[in-house]
Parts: sequence; C-alpha cells; structure tokens
Amino acid sequence: MTKLDEIKKQLNDVPMKPGVYLWKNKEGTVIYVGKAKRLRARMRQYVNFEDDRAKIPMLVSQIDSFAYVVVNNEHESLVLEKNLINQYSPYFNADFKDDKSYPFIALTKGDVFPAIKYTREHHKKDTEYIGPFTDSHAARDMIDIARRIVPLCASTCADWRQINRLFTKKGITSEEIRKDPQKRAEITTLLKGRRICFDCHVGLGPGACCGKISPEDYAHNVKRIERFLKGQHQEFVDELTQEMNQAASKLDFERAERIKERIQTINHLNEKQHAVSSRDVNADVIGFYREETIAGVHVLNVREGRIINGNEFVLNKGKDVPDQDLFHNFLLRYYDTTSSIPHEIICEELPEDEEAMESWLTEKLASVHGAHVHFVVPERGDKAALLRMAEVNAQHTLVRYKVRNNYEDKRTNEALLQLESALAMDRPPMRIECFDISTIHGNFTVASMVVFTNGRPDKSQYRRFKIHAKLDEANDFVSMAEVMKRRYSPERMADTRFGHKPDLIILDGGKPQLTAALKMFDEMGIHDIAIAGLAKRDEELFVPWQDSGPVVLPSGSPSLYLVKRVRDEAHRFAITFHRELRGKGMTTSILDEVEGIGPKRKKALLKSFHSFKQLRQASLDDIKASHTVPDEVAQELYDVLQLYNDQRNKASALAHTDGVSEKIAESRTTV
Repeated sequence: MTKLDEIKKQLNDVPMKPGVYLWKNKEGTVIYVGKAKRLRARMRQYVNFEDDRAKIPMLVSQIDSFAYVVVNNEHESLVLEKNLINQYSPYFNADFKDDKSYPFIALTKGDVFPAIKYTREHHKKDTEYIGPFTDSHAARDMIDIARRIVPLCASTCADWRQINRLFTKKGITSEEIRKDPQKRAEITTLLKGRRICFDCHVGLGPGACCGKISPEDYAHNVKRIERFLKGQHQEFVDELTQEMNQAASKLDFERAERIKERIQTINHLNEKQHAVSSRDVNADVIGFYREETIAGVHVLNVREGRIINGNEFVLNKGKDVPDQDLFHNFLLRYYDTTSSIPHEIICEELPEDEEAMESWLTEKLASVHGAHVHFVVPERGDKAALLRMAEVNAQHTLVRYKVRNNYEDKRTNEALLQLESALAMDRPPMRIECFDISTIHGNFTVASMVVFTNGRPDKSQYRRFKIHAKLDEANDFVSMAEVMKRRYSPERMADTRFGHKPDLIILDGGKPQLTAALKMFDEMGIHDIAIAGLAKRDEELFVPWQDSGPVVLPSGSPSLYLVKRVRDEAHRFAITFHRELRGKGMTTSILDEVEGIGPKRKKALLKSFHSFKQLRQASLDDIKASHTVPDEVAQELYDVLQLYNDQRNKASALAHTDGVSEKIAESRTTV
C-alpha cells in the first residue's frame, strides 16, 4: 500500500464537520493549512486530485501525514486557520513578500500613562497597534501630527521612561490606577514637583511626568488620539470646536487659541487628503495586480469620505495559487494585524467564505452602534472608480518591487537556463525567434517574427511577412513553410538587418507548424537550429528529437512564463499587421479603378450620394447633375458601376457571397 493509499484510508475516520486541516511532509513540517465546512470531503479532494489548482500535484506529492481540528462553525474555523498560518508559515500558503515586518503606530496601554510610539513589533497583548503602514515616513509624520492635535507622551521621552521605572519599583500598575481612586491620588502626589520635560514645554506632551494631568484626563487623551488615528476626524473636530467655544465663553482665550490651532492642523491634513465621496463612506479599497508567481496589493483606507492612507504589499508563494486563495490569505493576514476595521471592504470579487469573513471582521470592529462589516463589489460610481485607482496602484507596487529587487533579470536568467535543460540545448537560448500566422479564410494572410534577445523583446529585430501563396482557405502548413524558406534562405541569413542565427525557434501552433518547418529545413539543409512548436491548449512544446510526447514546462515556472510571453508577443504583432492589411483592403474601392477619379473626387462623390450603395443605383444624369466630376469621367464611372452591378448580381445568383460582408462585397481587394 502506498503512502497516498494509506492517507485515503485514514481519511475515512475524519468527520464531516467544520474545522481546519494541516498537511505535513515526512519531517512533520506543516506545509499547508486550510479550512473546510466538511473536513473529510474537502481533504479527499486533494488526495483524489479533484482540486484543479495547479499546485495540488506538487503539494500531494509531499504529504506524509495530516492533522485536523474540529470546531463548531465556519467563523471559528476562519479564526483558527488564521492563527495556525501565523504559527507555522506553511510553504504552500500565500504570504507577504520578504518576511519583513511592517511599521505600526502603537499605544502602550499597559502603562500607567500610555505612550505613543513608532514600532515594527506586533505581539504585545497590552498594546494597541494602528496600521500596518508600508511607508515608514508616513507613520512617523502621523505620530507628529497626532501629538500636535492631542498632547501625549512619547516612548522616546527620557522623563516618561523614568516615571515608568518609578511605577514599576513601587508596584503600581495601570489596572490598579483604573480601579482604585486612592492609587490615582497617590500618583498625583508622587509626581508633584518633578521637572517639566521638553515635550511638555513645546506643547507635544501633557505633563504627565510632573503631575500636570490626572490619569483620568490622560486616559481621555489616549481615547481621543486612538479615534483620530483611525480616521474619525470630523467627530473629533466637532468635539474640539465645542471645547474651544466653552473656553472662549469662560474668557480662557489662551486655551481656546491652542484648541483652534489643533483644529486648523486637522483641517490642513484633510485638505491634503483626497476627498472621494460623502462623509458616510468608511471603507478599505483593495486592489490586486498579479503576474504569474507574485502579486501586488494596494489598500486605500477611506474614512469619512477621504483617503487617509494607502498601503502596498507584495505577495509571494503565488506559484499556482488561485486568485481566490491569494485574496483569502491576504484578508486573514492584513486584518489580523490592523485594529482599524472599516464598515465596507471594496474589492473586485467576493471571497468564497464571505459570511464567515464578515462575521469575523464585525467581531473585530466591535461597534457600539452595532455596525456590521460588508464586502462590496461595485460596478459603477465613486466606489468603482476607487477600485480602479487601487488596482492601478497595485500594478505600480509590483513594478517598483521588481525594479528594486532586480526581479526581471533574475527570473529571465532562470528561465533561459530552464529552457536549455528542458529542450536539451548546448547553451541557453540567448536569441529566440518566434513565428505566428494570422489570416481570415485564406485572405490577408500574414506572418510575424518577433525576437527576444537575452530574454527581452528586441523590437528592432521584429519582421513581418505577407504570404505570397494563393490560398482558398486558411492553411498554416503552407504559410509556415513559406515563411521558413524566406526567413532562413542564404540571402536572409547573410543580411545583417535580420541579425544573426537564432539559438531557438518557437512556432505558434504546435505539431503541424513544426512539421511544415522541419520539411522546409530538410530541403534547405538546415539542421543546426533548435526548433519547437508551442501548442496553445496546454502550453506544450513539441520538439523533433522526442517522439514519446511533448515537453511540458512546470506550471508557474520562469521558463513557461517566458515562452508564453514570446508567443503572446508574436500573436499580437501578427494580428496587428493582419488588421492593418485588412483595413486597407476594405477601403480599396471600385472607384479607384476609374481613370480621372482620385481621392478628392472620390470623397466628393460619396459626400454627394451619401453612400456607395446610392452611387451604384444612380443614373448617368444623376452623376452628371452632382457636378463632382467632368462629364467624360461621369460616363466612365457609370459604365464601371454597371459592370460591377452585373457581376455582383451574378455572384449573388450563384450564392457565392454567402458569409461575406456587404462591405467586402462592395469593395475590391488589392494585395
């Protein structure tokens, strides 16, 4: 009995209940964590290969054992899955790139006087974390702005650290301060008379170090700054405005001026933030942009109708991971680390476990007003525009990452080495030429040749060919043979404008095109160029030296990505040329064959008669009366049109025009 058969047998004892499953390898390392509504059914999909995700065969090949945890409902399984992914960091689960930590703004709520600080940690239970931020400068700037609006101690302040050590020495905790009024009075007495710190002098600190503020008032400041950092600006401004008016009514103009400066700071910040909608919009907008094995994510934080922050991430381990899995894992990781939960999450598509995810996020939101978190997929309006903006930014996120990490060069080098090995070549294919045929029922048949040098497009070497063979229908076999003969003839090979001999030729279309090219190469005596036909259906490479079947490049590999990119570029170039020729052919009118009619007279005729159809039906007198052409030219035009009408009527009677558009029937093709 094989190990896979043994695992299938063991799965018979797994319950059909919600829970989380863990696949392990021979070393006992957890390689994948997933959740399911029915554990046994979901786990069987893996071992029976009923899951069509490309990564499953590789994952199953490494499975040696499994574990599972049964829970009460899908919501619990979601939370447990998130915790286990954080604990084990399984290889086959998508993850943030670089394993780096992201900046947070932290409030040390475990201290008697909580301080605000910039940090990359995210593990202390008695600390409130706001973030993550992906721009460290933005996080530090936000701390400075927040302290100008609501004075608060900073963890970098030496005096704050000193009084914290004093509280620790005397055994005074924040829990005691909250519960015991006598302890609060003791704190005030203990700090009375201490020197004022520098931050308090300049208005950034409230004076906790010298007893200028009570623990109750300080706790009120902490709640205020927490609300401000989470984007609740307008409510905060209303509150400050009320305080300013009260201070002014009591003739405390100095305090009123300080409050006014704070309000102005918030208003200035709001002016710099991009207003997108009404005050009611409280959402995170998540844009994705994916390229094979990596994906860029950009999250726009919209609070009270304004974009207050934008965070960017790069997801790795994306090899063969479906978009839904990437989205699911990102939601788990991101909202596990942030305490700023919106009312709406705007995205391109709903997560598969929408209800469980909404339930989990609503629980984290813990709104006193009973608000719920909802996923929204907009089709139009402001929210759809926001989503497009996030997706564009996600694309730029990925571009910046690739440039910063020299990603393209590394991946290209790896792709060329993989192709050398897979196709049994003597050296990496530094120059690749790829050909594609484009036609419509044998008309306007063209071929494209694109060149990739060192794994990159070399557009100066691109060439295009008009097929000279007379074809009654599409015939890629004949067309490809002609292109090979023309491109690799001794004259072309000696022409420096075509560059040097390629290391690898790729033919779009698979085995038929490869057969045609090989037959032509045999006639020409060419046997020293590696050649392969790429089948479109399964991205398989047919090579002349292997009769047992095509070469299959690993799914998600750099080599497959390069081959597909080369093929797509050849297809694009061929289609563009084909459409160009077809467009010119469509506009070549029968009028061009009438002597004495040039572009200006043709334009005048069509303007006078409104359409070619009406011109065909016009009498000789009608044409002369239009005064667009001389009488002798009008006679010649009338004779040509009559001849054309007779031929067209005969063709219609013989039903030879079936399937041909009226525009083609009314025009004459010139190749």
